[in-house]
Amino acid sequence: MAHRILVVDDEPDILELTRFALTQEGFDVETAVSGDEALAQLRRVRPDLVVLDLMLPDRPGTEVCRTMRGNKELADVPVIMLTARTDEVDRIVGFELGADDYVTKPFSPRELCLRVKAILRRGRRSESSPEQLKHHDLSVDTERHQCLYKGEEVPLTAKEFSLLISLMRRPGRVLTRERLLEDVWGEGIAVTHRTVDTHMKRLREKLGVAGELIDTVRGVGYRFQE
Repeated sequence: MAHRILVVDDEPDILELTRFALTQEGFDVETAVSGDEALAQLRRVRPDLVVLDLMLPDRPGTEVCRTMRGNKELADVPVIMLTARTDEVDRIVGFELGADDYVTKPFSPRELCLRVKAILRRGRRSESSPEQLKHHDLSVDTERHQCLYKGEEVPLTAKEFSLLISLMRRPGRVLTRERLLEDVWGEGIAVTHRTVDTHMKRLREKLGVAGELIDTVRGVGYRFQE
């Protein structure tokens, strides 16, 4: 079955170009031209990935992303943000809200398709090798995409979940930011070390006391306590 992609953009030319490119790659594509329409479609059918414009006529794409991350059924749906802005502040805000990738307009449809495939491929790898990781009161089930602390579920975005898995699989080992970028974002994705730090900050906040299990190794990266 083809992956379902929701593309949200109020510019007709970009919307059609993106829809056509993704359809040519075999994806089942739905479109929306506003934040409200996107949220209505998300409530109706859960997509496998959302391509989301930052500037929409009724509400910013960041608000749509925030709403998704606060919804248990949509929290782990990957989001690629589209924007005409190049300011690093906008990029960081998107990542802080849980966006998985960021593409600046004008963009190459081919590049966007490759990024969509890379994100979905990483998801398939996780599903193909289900495992359960446990450290004291913190446990992770990769098959269910579920994180529990003292029996209570901790809602994580796809990137936060992948970061936690990468660390828990190697307790006691220091993982550099470069290694985490490769593990979680993949090769060739234009994101910076600050992106790792931003996601790690949010991950620790969500884990609460369990966040103390993740050590910062200054100037190098991060380590999950042995």
